Amino acid sequence: MLRLLLAAAFVVCLAGSAQAARCGGDFNSFVATMASEAQGAGVSASVTNAALSGVTQDGAVLAFDRRQRHTFNKSFEQYVSTRVGPGRINGGRALLQRHAALLSRIEQQFGVPRYILVAIWGLESDFGKGDTGKLPVIKTLATLAHDCRRTDLFQGELLAALKIVQRGDLPLRDLIGAYAGEIGQTQFLPSSYIKYGVDFDGDGHVDLRHSVADVLASTANLLHTSGFKMGQPYGEGTANFEAMREWNRAVVYRKTIGYFADRLMGQ
Repeated sequence: MLRLLLAAAFVVCLAGSAQAARCGGDFNSFVATMASEAQGAGVSASVTNAALSGVTQDGAVLAFDRRQRHTFNKSFEQYVSTRVGPGRINGGRALLQRHAALLSRIEQQFGVPRYILVAIWGLESDFGKGDTGKLPVIKTLATLAHDCRRTDLFQGELLAALKIVQRGDLPLRDLIGAYAGEIGQTQFLPSSYIKYGVDFDGDGHVDLRHSVADVLASTANLLHTSGFKMGQPYGEGTANFEAMREWNRAVVYRKTIGYFADRLMGQ
């Protein structure tokens, strides 16, 4: 959830100069305004109609959002003990071997070490085998955008999600995600999907749900764009640690990424 704050600046650019829809009030009127804004931003009427017609609010999403305020209040020792264990370390090492050639290409192009990428992959979705979310992203984001607490942010994320469909990266039926609209094996918000997504398998689509190549390359692209440098330390207080802030602002989470990467290397 802390990554949501870092998406705000890009969301403003993505939404352009469009008048923000008024939060609260009648939900259907709000959705109709968002559909008009999306079409003004280049999303086709066929996409907006398919995505937004009949969409309803999700009370469970709002309830979950209101609970997510103390996720990283544990100490590093408490947190890492629940996230990095022998099974996950061994699984990560096996995937480092299986995808060695792919990870070499990603390292060469983006300058982000494979151990950091695989650590993030493991923490976010247990290497794609864990829970990547089961909620319709459009419904989730429409619900959060209508809520007045962070409406500008989530209106931008809703527009970005519609652009993912418009670009043909994911069909609407496959636009499934978590409780804040995060998508895929490393849980990209839609605005990050648009900004950093890479078609690394060359099939013409950025697929962060199913393509391991796209998932890892896009994750590397985000870190590279944020200033991560290959061959430099990434512990707390370093430039690379600060670059990982674009991934997650929580210090305990970034320390866990580094700890996991070190374990994958055998340190």
